[in-house]
Amino acid sequence: MTMPNLLIRTLAVAAPAIAGAALLAAPASSPQAQASATEVLPGYWEYTTSAVGIRDTEQKCVRPSEINRFFGGLSTRRWQCTYPVREVGNGRTRFEGTCTDRRGRRVNVRLRGTYDSESFRFSGGAQLARGTPYLPASITARRISAQCPANAEYF
Repeated sequence: MTMPNLLIRTLAVAAPAIAGAALLAAPASSPQAQASATEVLPGYWEYTTSAVGIRDTEQKCVRPSEINRFFGGLSTRRWQCTYPVREVGNGRTRFEGTCTDRRGRRVNVRLRGTYDSESFRFSGGAQLARGTPYLPASITARRISAQCPANAEYF
């Protein structure tokens, strides 16, 4: 396999680490997790994801109705993620689960982090195959303002 093909394959398979770190999974279901997730405020957010040496920064407006999905998770267009292990409280988080793409490829994801009402940071990674090391991934997010600019892209 050539180096460009190896890099493309690695990035394609590592995408859940980016998605998982950035977006986690379905909305929190336990009362404790639900209450803790709502401590993160809606507004205009900037978040940077990093995985396998690739960094991406986006700014999105997050409505009050979307804050649990933004902080406590969602799946992307490409990856459907679930997190059976979800611990959120007292400014600390831990998530463990899996992400599956449309082709049925599945990876394990682990994330830990800290949060407050206007920022959060998760780090961890994705395991591409059982018994292999986790590839590092992280997200750093901060609330830029309570109000969104008129031309803001919504989450």
